[in-house]
Amino acid sequence: MYGLQAEAHFDGAHFLTDYYGKCENLHGHRWRVVATIEVERLQGAHDGAGELRDDGTSTAAGTMRDMVVDFGVFKRTVAEVANELDHTFLVEEGSLAPATVAALEGEGFSLTMLPFRTTAENLARWFFDRLAERGLPISQVEVDETPNNRAFYARDGHVGR
Repeated sequence: MYGLQAEAHFDGAHFLTDYYGKCENLHGHRWRVVATIEVERLQGAHDGAGELRDDGTSTAAGTMRDMVVDFGVFKRTVAEVANELDHTFLVEEGSLAPATVAALEGEGFSLTMLPFRTTAENLARWFFDRLAERGLPISQVEVDETPNNRAFYARDGHVGR
């Protein structure tokens, strides 16, 4: 199995609906996102463009030969998805009164309405799905709220590190 990891960060505020503790209050994080992609064979190794070596690499020529994907494209894609949430207030749909949402937006605040409770676990799944929609062979996404607290979402059969 071959793999790559790319990391991005975003700053965002949130609160946890129906949580009884400090996190029920509005607070923010410097969120860290680490995305992992995995493939059985490197590019060029299965497309008939060259001979397959015993180690799974290819003798094919070309820019993408013997790569999982272009690292630059992967890093850029992870950063683009993270930037969608950067410096926004992550709000679970229905958790605030419509008048509150309207007032915040009226004051110029950037809100990202999400169809789930804004936990690190759910954000890991959201990132996983968004990256998969962009065609990446995503196997796992980790989301850190703090340097010591991490959640992850992994493809079926994949075990977190």
